[in-house]
Amino acid sequence: MSAPTVNDPDALPQLVGDFQPVDVWQVHINRLFYGLLGARVREFYQTFAAADFRLGFALAEDYWRQCSERMKAKNEESATAPLIIMEWGVGNGNLAACFLDRLQELDQDKVVFPRITYVCLEQEPVLLEQAKHNVDLAKHKDRVSFECRAVEDLASFGEGTVDRIICNELWSELPTKLILRKDGAIKEEHLRPNLNEQRLGDYPDWQKFVEAFDKGDLDTLQALPAFLGDLVWEREYQPVDAKDLPFRRTVTEFLKGIDEEVLVPYNVGACQSLKEAQRLLAPDAIGFSSFDAGTADPRVLNDPEKPCYTVQGGQLSFMVNFQLLQGVAMHLGIQTGIIESQRDFVSRSLGTHVLSVMDLLASHPYPPEGEPWQLDAFILRTLEAVNHTYRSPYERRIEFPITEGTPAKERVELEGLLQALPSHGVPDTIAYLTEAEIRESMPALEKLGYEAEGIKAMLQFPPQPVDYTHFSFSGQ
Repeated sequence: MSAPTVNDPDALPQLVGDFQPVDVWQVHINRLFYGLLGARVREFYQTFAAADFRLGFALAEDYWRQCSERMKAKNEESATAPLIIMEWGVGNGNLAACFLDRLQELDQDKVVFPRITYVCLEQEPVLLEQAKHNVDLAKHKDRVSFECRAVEDLASFGEGTVDRIICNELWSELPTKLILRKDGAIKEEHLRPNLNEQRLGDYPDWQKFVEAFDKGDLDTLQALPAFLGDLVWEREYQPVDAKDLPFRRTVTEFLKGIDEEVLVPYNVGACQSLKEAQRLLAPDAIGFSSFDAGTADPRVLNDPEKPCYTVQGGQLSFMVNFQLLQGVAMHLGIQTGIIESQRDFVSRSLGTHVLSVMDLLASHPYPPEGEPWQLDAFILRTLEAVNHTYRSPYERRIEFPITEGTPAKERVELEGLLQALPSHGVPDTIAYLTEAEIRESMPALEKLGYEAEGIKAMLQFPPQPVDYTHFSFSGQ
């Protein structure tokens, strides 16, 4: 989904700001979104690490394996040097807790875990507070430190001091430009925010609202009616001097492979973070991993209909251009180790094929059509089926909002289904399920119309054109 836009500024005269490059507005809106709605993030979207444990476990398995191989290569039976792990964009701290739990379990001889310092980096104070109050992460308080700062603000961390950097679903939120090539020139998208004139009555002092929006005055905006989800964006395209773009030669070369007037994301913040990761990693570091939604396929990037960004709760979230990031990595002299689907990384690290619940739902040959509550029922009954064999090591009840407007009788039934789901069951609809869990749940799934062959095909299905992707490299 792209941001709502209009071409006629007279149709929406309630301007909230001026035309500025997309990345400028992105930074501003991110600050407002997290300042106003940060405590309710999971109402708007879920991440693969917010409640599920398997990405954290997969990262721990991968780290343990690589640490063991490194000690063997150095002929070390034991080592004492400290190991710093950084997580950029720690969110609610769930991934960190799961990683540390699993690493401690794997390290029976205590040759790695006691040396770990896990740095939780988060620039949004409301999210960092969630991490600080994560009861599972609190078990590792002697191993964990918290830093409220952005990826651009890491100068106090010394060069070559970090062993592992994990960056999960952060690149899509770092500053991103939308650029295209036309008549030999590079242009970038500019946006201008409006509110529908029907909302004018909600803000008797319009100028006060506009000034608070412009200044990012969260105290004033918090007391006013919600607006982020109702912003309407005008867009225009302005020339940009290639000399003003970071990594301009790499960007210019990349655009030669893109047709004229085809818009592509240039994840400026992500590209600059590569340089910072390169500085921080020790020469023999296990390395850097980023997970995010995007593509490295030039055919997809050259598609004028691709989704460059989505809007959730008013926040702009951008597709990650992994092909351009790979070019920037090469420019920096980074030997990119792997670009693979996130699902492949989790499967490989855990030694079993996995599907997300959403993948499983998509495999159904005849998904329900009709009223939204019927889809709710279908999802809840699917969760009920897989929970026959799925058991999380963590007690986390799923947050599943039943669709507004559901008839009273059906709502009671759905609420009953939701309450009956076990506390150690699937924690959200993008949690990973193993092949064994799905196979053992097949009798219950078949009663809902699922077919074993369809699920088997989904397990072997290649990534979607835009999919969650793992980008990694090791210490240089």
